[in-house]
Amino acid sequence: MDLRRIMETVNMIDNENLDLRTTTMGISLLDCIDSDSDRACQKIYDKITTKAENLVKVARELETEYGIPIANKRITVTPISLIAAASGDSDYVKYAVTLDKAAKAVGVDLIGGFSALVHKGYQNGDWVLIKSIPQALKETERVCSSVNVGSTRSGINMDAVKEMGKIVIENEKINPLNNGNLVIFCNAVEDNPFMAGGFHGVGESDVALNVGVSGPGVVKTALEKVKGESMDVVAETIKQTAFKVTRMGQLVGQEASKRLGVDFGIVDLSLAPTPAQGDSVANILEEIGLESVGTHGTTAALAMLNDAVKKGGIMACSHVGGLSGAFIPESEDAGMIAAAEKGILTVDKLEAMTAVCSVGLDMIAVPGDTPAETISAMIADEAAIGMINNKTTAVRVIPVPGKDVGDSIEFGGLFGYAPIMPVHKESSAAMINRGGRIPAPVHSFKN
Repeated sequence: MDLRRIMETVNMIDNENLDLRTTTMGISLLDCIDSDSDRACQKIYDKITTKAENLVKVARELETEYGIPIANKRITVTPISLIAAASGDSDYVKYAVTLDKAAKAVGVDLIGGFSALVHKGYQNGDWVLIKSIPQALKETERVCSSVNVGSTRSGINMDAVKEMGKIVIENEKINPLNNGNLVIFCNAVEDNPFMAGGFHGVGESDVALNVGVSGPGVVKTALEKVKGESMDVVAETIKQTAFKVTRMGQLVGQEASKRLGVDFGIVDLSLAPTPAQGDSVANILEEIGLESVGTHGTTAALAMLNDAVKKGGIMACSHVGGLSGAFIPESEDAGMIAAAEKGILTVDKLEAMTAVCSVGLDMIAVPGDTPAETISAMIADEAAIGMINNKTTAVRVIPVPGKDVGDSIEFGGLFGYAPIMPVHKESSAAMINRGGRIPAPVHSFKN
């Protein structure tokens, strides 16, 4: 690498908020299954603390050696509904507490995998886990939970959609911030290094290291140099920038895997914003030519951004996975927050945007009196977008007690704060209470 490229990377880190957003070790717990839940939890603790013993240490070494900040160190595990089902326990809170204890012991920020996959129906372990989510999140600090309620191949489990609306409201009553650690998916992926939706899929190797790169500020700075140019030039600029960022992620990921003696999994090349000035996906869209994110043209600009990021990343790395695209959380992006406060960015517009980018309605704060059925209907809408478009969508929605439109909630840290967004007052209860399944779309039948 020549001096110019070295200095270019240094400038990205120092002035443009470039970082490696996360190194996430995925650990299979299938060999920890035991009919005695105490024995199972001990096996889980022992395996996590053995396999991830040096994860944080190695990440810090690489930060020092390469000068690249690694914002988060995380772990994902096999969905606990699969592991705990053999026990016959009536709740799985002790499994969540074990995960939390192990995460603290090895020093990671978060651990994901208190999860259930119910896109086609419930097994007993799934039902018990879902019922355990509110208490599990109450009793832990670093545990993240997710539930997959639909897929393109199977359709949408509307019974699970209805239940998850109730779970969100139960979390609200305990602590609304707990909903920041809960994601409801359609088409969940097995190698996602980002939280709160990460889990280690059963098709993955025993232990693998996945990395998530970011860099909205880097992309925005690159676009500032092509003002007034055609959209072809904009797309090419984004693609080339994503290539550089992904190369950095692959370098660190492969070196970390080698030092830890585990498989290198994937690079997730998502643009994940933070509340920091200049680290915003919304600002990229505005640099493309929108007066404010949320106005007409936002969905088209976002579609182009997302596609260009993927094209650049795929050229840079042979093993791209996870979610890979642009995240559009309401609370973690300073530009999104500003547009929401002005009423330009609405839930309906965010929903349209989710059809062309990563994930879905993320960190959306809504009035505290929002009914469970309305939450379920929001989940159903996002799941439908994912199912029809054969992509991952998700909902992370946070009803805030005592708050209404015009108020805001402070999350702190990377989550920032969020203005309370209006939701439709008209009821969806009759539809949600039907239950059953929405059948898979015709294009799901491909064999």
